[in-house]
Amino acid sequence: MITFQYIPYTEHSKFEGDKKINYLLRIVKENKIVIMEGRLKAEEEAKLIEETMEQITKTFKGVSFCTIYQNKQDAFGDKIKSTISKAILGRREGTTIIGPASIIKEIRRNPNKIELITRTTKNNNFKKK
Repeated sequence: MITFQYIPYTEHSKFEGDKKINYLLRIVKENKIVIMEGRLKAEEEAKLIEETMEQITKTFKGVSFCTIYQNKQDAFGDKIKSTISKAILGRREGTTIIGPASIIKEIRRNPNKIELITRTTKNNNFKKK
């Protein structure tokens, strides 16, 4: 069974730096796939990778993550709206997915969607009748 945990921006925005990374890693280590509203800062992404590398064990193989957000600005009005919303909302735009590498085989993205491909397990919980 695959478990997803949605984390709204208001929940993770109260954490900064190491606290946010530890919070996210704690959830991922429970074999849950995090669907987080918003994006991590570049420094936070680097810290996530660094912390993950330090914590790899036989049972925790690391993380896979991906961020998707619409960054299309065709008209001058769209650029103004985007600038104003970024000033008000900050890094709330977009969605970030973080999951255990033992579950996530691949994450494919394009500007409009994310495809999450999971690994097949040899020992599933379904009983044949």
